[in-house]
Amino acid sequence: MPAADPSHPAADRLDLVDVLAALGHPVRLEIVRRLASGEEACCGEVVPDLPRSSVTHHLRTLRESGVIRRRPQGRRLYLALRRDDLELRFPGLLELVLACRSRPLDSECDEQPL
Repeated sequence: MPAADPSHPAADRLDLVDVLAALGHPVRLEIVRRLASGEEACCGEVVPDLPRSSVTHHLRTLRESGVIRRRPQGRRLYLALRRDDLELRFPGLLELVLACRSRPLDSECDEQPL
């Protein structure tokens, strides 16, 4: 008998610390960027080539924090970004995170005190 699909947190139960922690890892951030179109995608299309245990860990972290929703169908696992729920709970956060790219500090940033 297949295991029950784990629940996803309700939008009003999303926690900013959990969401930021999930988005703070480069692999999970890349998964979110690949899901940014809003369309559901098969797991193999969005998950980087990693060991299965790492993939499981990253997807569980994203799901439990409320960043993604997963839907099993047969032998496939479909993933979707919970864009509407994140926008409702934390307006503008997802757009800000998706707009940021890892890059060296600009000269302007070097001049400003911490």
